[in-house]
Amino acid sequence: MVISKECSINAKVVIRGSLHMPPLTIVCDGCCSNLRCSLCNPEVDIPSCSVGLVLEHCQLRYANHAHVILADPSLIMFYPISSTEICCLVDIPGQKVPSVCSGEMAYYLKTKVAPQVPPELNNAFLAATEKGNIKSMPNRSMPAAPHPTPGALLMGDAVNMRHPITGGGMTVALSDVVVVRNLLRFLHNLNDSPSLCKLLESFYTQRKQVAFPINTLAGAAYKVLCASLDPTMKEMRQACFDYLSLGRTFSNGPLALLSGLNLCPLSLIFQVFVVGLYAVGRSLLPFPSPRRIWSVARLILGGLGIIFHVINAEGVRQMICPVAALQSYLRGPPII
Repeated sequence: MVISKECSINAKVVIRGSLHMPPLTIVCDGCCSNLRCSLCNPEVDIPSCSVGLVLEHCQLRYANHAHVILADPSLIMFYPISSTEICCLVDIPGQKVPSVCSGEMAYYLKTKVAPQVPPELNNAFLAATEKGNIKSMPNRSMPAAPHPTPGALLMGDAVNMRHPITGGGMTVALSDVVVVRNLLRFLHNLNDSPSLCKLLESFYTQRKQVAFPINTLAGAAYKVLCASLDPTMKEMRQACFDYLSLGRTFSNGPLALLSGLNLCPLSLIFQVFVVGLYAVGRSLLPFPSPRRIWSVARLILGGLGIIFHVINAEGVRQMICPVAALQSYLRGPPII
């Protein structure tokens, strides 16, 4: 069996010399998909690029945990990939990054990034930079906007992407697989076109319940946690960091949404409200002077601007009418 990729998505299957059109083609060719243009409106944004290094023979401060450094101008992430190796991802805002071949990237990492790396990792970071095995990749963000196309299904990064700061890509992709599996088990004949079309429509609705909070928090977290010269953004960044640093109940809520364990959109509204209330309380203490009140007003407007921009891109209906969306997720498949 040979399957050929075509821009029309109608993959042709050649079996023993005869030509067949499969009833269902699942497109899951990742972030660089060359087939999605026929199935959705791909509005791809590239807010930054990730530069990757492998640090050897060093230990993180907290074993078996990812570490995020709120550096300038953006974030640095460390996480273990073996007992002796740590992956380091340096986020560089914008689409243009220093050249690796010319040595500009190594110079940037040594002079700009290395001074902000924790002391216990600094020597390993500089050694990895000297070694020269530096990789870079653009970070893509794309809200899901699929066309209803009979016989074709987009899933994973081919249909929807978010900034990798929260590591939610694989969670959403595996969730897509589970949704497709649950729907296909009720479809006994793939050549039943009306039932197949209902299945595809149901898939794009149901996948939102996991993808929506993860995408929203990933987009908002990146904009808030990046360094900024704006005092309002600095205060927002510090407030989010301090809130999550409280741990336990305060961090469990956002983490449940990021990991896909909490599927209720109302929880996302609640978490945004609580973090905002915490930030406002910090700004007003020890007493609400006119200057502090003005700072709070700017803080609220800035926060609303960030969160509603992301929500608008992902889909307002899922936020305004979460009950209907949740019922779509919980109800049985619309086909037999």
